[in-house]
Amino acid sequence: MSLYKKIKEVRNSFRADLDSFTSDQNDIEPIRIKYLGRKGEIAQLFSELGDVEPNERPEAGKLLNQLKIECTKSFDEKINTNNNAHESNKATHEDLTLPGLTFPLGSLHPIQLVLDEIKDIFKSIGFSIAYGPEIDDDYHNFEALNIPKHHPARDMQDTFFIEDNVVLRTHTSNVQIHLMEEKSPPLKYIVPGRVYRNESISFKSYCLFHQVEGIYVDKNVSFSELKGTIEYFVKRMFGKDVKIRFRPSYFPFTEPSAEVDIWNDERGQWLEILGCGSVDPAVFENVGYDPGIWQGYAFGMGVERIAMLKYKIGDIRHFYQGDVRFLSQF
Repeated sequence: MSLYKKIKEVRNSFRADLDSFTSDQNDIEPIRIKYLGRKGEIAQLFSELGDVEPNERPEAGKLLNQLKIECTKSFDEKINTNNNAHESNKATHEDLTLPGLTFPLGSLHPIQLVLDEIKDIFKSIGFSIAYGPEIDDDYHNFEALNIPKHHPARDMQDTFFIEDNVVLRTHTSNVQIHLMEEKSPPLKYIVPGRVYRNESISFKSYCLFHQVEGIYVDKNVSFSELKGTIEYFVKRMFGKDVKIRFRPSYFPFTEPSAEVDIWNDERGQWLEILGCGSVDPAVFENVGYDPGIWQGYAFGMGVERIAMLKYKIGDIRHFYQGDVRFLSQF
């Protein structure tokens, strides 16, 4: 039998076997071995190529290569078609009563949660929100707030200096100076934002934290109004039954001044939460307000301190470590 006739018979035989293939994966491998294996029928035809007349070998070799390519392509297409059918059949038999996949959801950072609550409380009693520069000059951060040149807060051990006269703000109180320079009284604002202190990092201190400054300026503003505002805030934040006390204190930019504590039953002690006081007349003079006409009060609180008390967190460093085990609790 001539090689050309054998090529034709192998082609027809391969097609017949491939068409008879069922969906059983075990049936397809014998077909591949029979025709495309190293000792398969196509390989046997190549071994007979040497018996063909020399002038006919190029044409015969071309036909054999076409046969091999055709069979390989048809075999691969059959495999792909069968696999697709198998996957489709598998999909139609999925148990739709099984629970779906669940994906983890993120949540707001505890500092952001407390900061939002603080803003909501003060907005509910007429305060607006203002923001200001985190990098500021010495005048707005210190001097205009009645903090003299010799004050320890100006020391490099406490403050991050960018240049001789430029600092990372140590409090958000700098924004009250900007506000009073830009706006005529009356005004009523809270100022949330990040502040920076050159402090050793420990369970109770960090080199940056968040603060909310508050300022209210109007005619005939009394210290008793300040007390009422602070008591309202504390009871909204920690509950109506919380015990509060005001302690006389000192701040360069308020006079008189006080620190506010709440009673902690678990520790059995008073814990400081914020500082406050009536705006010092010298501060009004620095921004061009007449202290004989205008009075006001100011307060400032650390958001981390509020969050630690509210959520009973014992280490401020947890807020900045990005530990999902900690953050996922909120």
